[in-house]
Amino acid sequence: MKASAFVYPWDVVGDPHAAAAIAGLGVEQVTLAAAYHSTRALTPRHPRHRVVTAEHAAVLYPPGEHWRGRELRPHESGDWAPGDAFGEAAAALAGAGLEVHTWVVLAHSSRLGAEHPGTSVVNAYGDRYPWAPCVAQPATREYLVALAAEAAVRPGARGTELESLGWYGLAHLHAHDKTGGVGLGDAGQYLMSLCFCPACRDGYGGHGLDAAELAAAVRDALEPVWRGAPSDGGWAGVEKLLGETRARATREWRETTARSLQEEAVAAVRAAAPAGFQVLLHADPVSYHCGANAGVDPAHILSVADGVVVPCAGGPEPLTAFAGRGRAGTVLAANLTIVSGMGGTPATLAADAARARERGATELRLYHAGLASDGDLEEVRRGLAER
Repeated sequence: MKASAFVYPWDVVGDPHAAAAIAGLGVEQVTLAAAYHSTRALTPRHPRHRVVTAEHAAVLYPPGEHWRGRELRPHESGDWAPGDAFGEAAAALAGAGLEVHTWVVLAHSSRLGAEHPGTSVVNAYGDRYPWAPCVAQPATREYLVALAAEAAVRPGARGTELESLGWYGLAHLHAHDKTGGVGLGDAGQYLMSLCFCPACRDGYGGHGLDAAELAAAVRDALEPVWRGAPSDGGWAGVEKLLGETRARATREWRETTARSLQEEAVAAVRAAAPAGFQVLLHADPVSYHCGANAGVDPAHILSVADGVVVPCAGGPEPLTAFAGRGRAGTVLAANLTIVSGMGGTPATLAADAARARERGATELRLYHAGLASDGDLEEVRRGLAER
């Protein structure tokens, strides 16, 4: 099974030993961030720093002149990844014999929401989620598609992985996050992630719903949850809280919107890319889920993209929904956390890879070579050697 390690440019730039060390893990590929959200990250081996603070969502290369004059446009990074940090890191990694693919975060940007509040998801209470651009809005969709095409197809890249290409909702670690006081469960998270911006209000209308009545129904449904009533039960729990007809209509609107965005973005990347360029999505097989791993219909997304990267930190079960649904050569990559301090289990990598293979995985993704300790990386070397 081919393995790729996630890497940030700042893990490599300024460290003359980083590229060779990553290659020495036994991976064949790196998934290198080209457009990324704000973060605070450890760099435990870098000779110049130990903590990198990326203050806002940014592209990690100089954005093209075609953005000039556009209201919605990406920002360059600050001193955490100056200049063409992606290009510099990519060249070093390729020089160490690694195949470079881009890692592109799309519908997840607090700076976009701060500078253009109207682009954000708005919940049933009128609260804006500045980290979550609403993917139903035409201008936002145009921006995301253009960003996907530019950030994915960087010089030297052989493919891309598109993250957050779908709906983002409430569940997001934002600054000093303090939203865990009430157990919303799967159903409550869905209701708190429904958007009521003007575009979504019109969208609900097209599916036979009155947006004002829907928002009131969401608030009424959540009132017992705020008082401690359970809201789990997956989609059945959503239908119980909101009613089957309303729930189905909201899901139809959101899934149609996300699918069309995914189709447009993948088409734009392919139009900009050379022949043979691989396009993967970070994906969750539960289509109503929100987040970095966008909820998708497995059969649909595998008819659009060249494959998916699936979160498997909790086990390989999510792979099952995708297995056998693609074409010849479709990539089904199991994403495993290798940072023990973040809940990963690098010591069981070989066994985890074997279980993923049994569920249909064709490749591995290792999160994250730059964040892991030396001890974690030694376990990764052993595990990859046993593949």
